[in-house]
Order: sequence, then C-alpha cells, then structure tokens
Amino acid sequence: MTRPSNPDREHAHGQGSFFGRRKGHKLRSHQTDLIANLLPRLALDIGTPAPENLTEVFEAPLEGVRLEIGFGGGEHLIAEALAFPNTGFIGCEPYVNGMAKVLAQIEAHNVGNVRLFAGDAAELLAWAPARSLSRIDLIHPDPWPKRRHWKRRFVQDATVAAMARVLKESGEFRFVCDIDDYVAWTLAHLLRSRDFAWLAERADDWRLPWPGYTMTRYGKKAAREGRVATYLRFRRTG
Repeated sequence: MTRPSNPDREHAHGQGSFFGRRKGHKLRSHQTDLIANLLPRLALDIGTPAPENLTEVFEAPLEGVRLEIGFGGGEHLIAEALAFPNTGFIGCEPYVNGMAKVLAQIEAHNVGNVRLFAGDAAELLAWAPARSLSRIDLIHPDPWPKRRHWKRRFVQDATVAAMARVLKESGEFRFVCDIDDYVAWTLAHLLRSRDFAWLAERADDWRLPWPGYTMTRYGKKAAREGRVATYLRFRRTG
C-alpha cells in the first residue's frame, strides 16, 4: 500500500541509508543483505539530474518507462515487469519491508527491468523529465480516512498536475481502491483536471479489473473481507 512521506524520516536519495525508515516486522538476515547490497545497484539517485531519456537509468535498451507508486509487497510490479520485458519499471515505496520483499522477487526471477526509489513519490515526480512516463499505477493507497488527514492522501491537485507533466500524451494514470470515499475523492480531483480524461464507458469499466491485472496480496485480503475495489483509468490528454 502507498504511504505518503513522513516529515520525521530522512528522505531517500539514491543510495543513502535506508535503515531507520518506516518498517514493521524485523527483517530476516537475507532481506537485510538485499537491502545492503542489491538495493544500491537498483536505487535511483534523484540527487543528480535526471537523464534526458528516462530509459537510460536501465542497462538494456527499453521502449518506455512506467511507474508504480507504493508497490507494497511488489506482486503487481514484478508481474508487470515479467510480462513486459521491453518496458522499464520504477517502483516507489518508502517502507523497508516492502522494499525487502520486492528485492527478493527481483533476485528470484532475475528481473532486470526494475529500478527502485525508497522515498517520497512527489519528489520522484518532480525529478523525472517531462513526458517521460507511459503509465503511472497507484494501487490500494493509504486512504487516510480521517478528515484531518486528507491532506496526506497522495491524490491532490498538485500531484495530479505533477503526473500530467511527466506522462506522455495518451499515457495513463491507473488507480485501484476499495475505500469508496477515496475513490470519490480521486474521481473529483481527476475530473476537474484539464489534463486527464476518465476512460470509463460502462459500469464494468470501473467495477472489473482491466485485462491482465495482477491482484495484490492486499487486494485479495480486501475481497475476502467483503470490500469491493474500484478500478479507474485516466488518459493524459493534449
């Protein structure tokens, strides 16, 4: 699940220390090793200028780049990276446990088209070149349900504008959530933007996942507990 930045933690820039950031269960020894040795090889350094073509952060020539914000356990991110080997994927996740899980999957499947950022997605969007991404996914983000915390939700007018800047023409922002209030919030913010068009034409377009969608561990848990997810797709216009 996505978590916005925490002002009490150090922002992650490139290969800076990742320990001390937000985490839950204690890491196993191999997970600690992956954080120490594999993550630095895959981490984006937003302390340096972004390349003119974002595909340059990957070793192999690729056709385009996508971003997943708050990849949680990494199930969706890794499935997409394996399904589209000619596309580069950037995963953003400030939680140590989520980063350790995705690193284990990258190692197990020998995934070469993923790069990682262990920090604030808003900072990553500000760093990325204009019109550099073909798609942005935000899947089961933290809904911050209390009114006084709504300003912490990732979807805000400022972040919608930031996504519009980095998405290519006809690029997509995809959003999945099982909290009705946050779904309505997201629709309101995207529909009032001149830069996005909602792609739904019929009810099933938001009631059912798009073809090839990989259900996350959280999504499966929500379904078991009777919570119904909504699937929103928006296209970058102009």
